[in-house]
Amino acid sequence: MLGSALAALALGLTTACGTSGPGADSDKAGVEVWMVEDASVNEVVQSAIDTYSKNAGIDGELVTYVNDAYKQRIQVALGSPESPDVFFNWGGGNLAQYVKANQVVDLTEAMEANPEFRDAFLPSVLDVAKIDGSYYGVPMQGVLPVVLFYNKKVFKEVGVEPPTTYSELLDLVDTFKKEGITPIVLPGAQAWTELMWLEYLTDRIGGAEVFQAIAEGKEGAWKDPAIIKALEMCQDLVERGAFGDNFSSLTSDNGSASTVLASGKGAMYLMGTWEISNQQEHNPDFLADGNLGFIAFPALEDGKGDPAAIVGNPSNYFSVNSDSDNVDEAIDFLVETMASDAYVEDLIEIGHVPAVAGIEDKLAETEHSEFTTFTYQLVSEAPSFTQSWDQAIPPAAAETMLTNLQLVFLGDMTPEEFAEAMEATQ
Repeated sequence: MLGSALAALALGLTTACGTSGPGADSDKAGVEVWMVEDASVNEVVQSAIDTYSKNAGIDGELVTYVNDAYKQRIQVALGSPESPDVFFNWGGGNLAQYVKANQVVDLTEAMEANPEFRDAFLPSVLDVAKIDGSYYGVPMQGVLPVVLFYNKKVFKEVGVEPPTTYSELLDLVDTFKKEGITPIVLPGAQAWTELMWLEYLTDRIGGAEVFQAIAEGKEGAWKDPAIIKALEMCQDLVERGAFGDNFSSLTSDNGSASTVLASGKGAMYLMGTWEISNQQEHNPDFLADGNLGFIAFPALEDGKGDPAAIVGNPSNYFSVNSDSDNVDEAIDFLVETMASDAYVEDLIEIGHVPAVAGIEDKLAETEHSEFTTFTYQLVSEAPSFTQSWDQAIPPAAAETMLTNLQLVFLGDMTPEEFAEAMEATQ
């Protein structure tokens, strides 16, 4: 996670854009874009703003905030004179709150008027910005599904293959325990890593519609039998020793969990695709030797969920502020930029897997082509891409969920008690 300093860093053009942005001193049309601070992505977006501004003959500016500061700032800014024209969001429930407050432009008409632009995006990713049948955002960076990583060297030494079904996963837990190897690395000191298990198991048991009901705030959704069973399966994994004895004190910070996998002390690791960057930073030899394996989350033999469905962070999104004085220019910026060859190639250059169709050949030329191609195919073929629950539900509910989930994994709260507590947040 990025830091929580409250200062904003303004990048790029110094000319103020329009009259709706902070510090504006001109009535000239323009596009002011706000987003979370991320050096490499900010550079890509800045380049896009520069190009569009020059071609359109308007002003453009990028303003970035560190993560926590941005969440606070954008909520206060929207609806005020100090708001941007285009703003970054996480889609799903995060975007829905702005839609409900009538602070976001419905982009459906623009999509229909530009079908090539609409159809350029992978449907499972674009649909995360689809609220009540209308589009309110477009993907602006790479996809980040959660996948099951494994240590190829360890698997080879033990003489086993990566699991394709959940039963095979459980068999591997027993096998690796006998070998004195932690079967599954779990940085349980951070509850969001445990959430990945609940998300996938729920999806495999009952399908994507189980969490969709939760996201829509339907009464009784948290008490769905699929939720209860998934939580019971999480506790079963703990009791089997799948995560070792000290998972509650292990963290993903500073590459600690990544190193457990790379060192061979752990065999598998459920994590977002950003893990390859963690390994590159902390264990480059492990990555260079080709020992980092990766597969989709195993199928559940008797589950209702589609085994091709995925969870994680579909992308981040750009939306247009409904109070902007430059709505037309803001929409045009998205249409002209977000699926353009130059923008997509710049994202690939910094290691992203863009949510854009037909880029297999470009990904095949990347440094980690096997991994980027795998990620792209996984998302392309997914019937659904469920957003990380802690991003898809209101912040207060997410905090309660993560706190109580740790208690479930520690055996200090029953699945039924968890469901009851979460139902109270609806």
